[in-house]
Amino acid sequence: MLFNKIHNYTSKVKFDLKTINEGHYKISYRGIETLKCPFDFIIYQMILFEVKPDLVIEIGTNKGGSALYLADLLEINKFGQLHTIDIKDEVNDLVKKHQRINIFKDGFLDYDLGLTKNYKNILIIDDASHEYHQTLSALNKFSPIVSLGSYFIVEDGIVDKLRMKRRYNGGPLKAIKEFMKNNESFIIERRWCDLFGINATFNVNGYLKKIK
Repeated sequence: MLFNKIHNYTSKVKFDLKTINEGHYKISYRGIETLKCPFDFIIYQMILFEVKPDLVIEIGTNKGGSALYLADLLEINKFGQLHTIDIKDEVNDLVKKHQRINIFKDGFLDYDLGLTKNYKNILIIDDASHEYHQTLSALNKFSPIVSLGSYFIVEDGIVDKLRMKRRYNGGPLKAIKEFMKNNESFIIERRWCDLFGINATFNVNGYLKKIK
């Protein structure tokens, strides 16, 4: 009887991407809203340790939980600065006080690429609107300054699987496809996209490595 009850219970276990997406909205880092898939949390710390960027540019700050996480990783590894960009100021004071974080509030289109000229190893993360045109604009603007062997990470291509791509005018995956069609300097790095299983990441096909 007990065996049958256990068997019946476990047989009802289901994978539900919608509820997983809802769960990621509850994630915080050091008490600050973060909105990040735990798989990608792990991947980011692996990439930062391997690439050792002296500058990380994060497009899309929100409350700053991700910025704080990235800056703490840089602090632990004793290298690098973080430039985080948004169009509004909702950033937690803990983020504003971090010695490795510089906050820019005029949006990525107005970010001065001249600020990056003294950095040799640059990594970019786009976690902004996820709208197709904006994502493609960010790719076109910032991809030239990504260092050889480093990454342009495009977040939240998973909106396709969540049936939300219409809301984002095609979303990140459409932008990635368009960008990659005309750019041979980057590859989709399957090592990271498929680390936990094929595209078991919110950044579906979004780990773009600069190879030339």
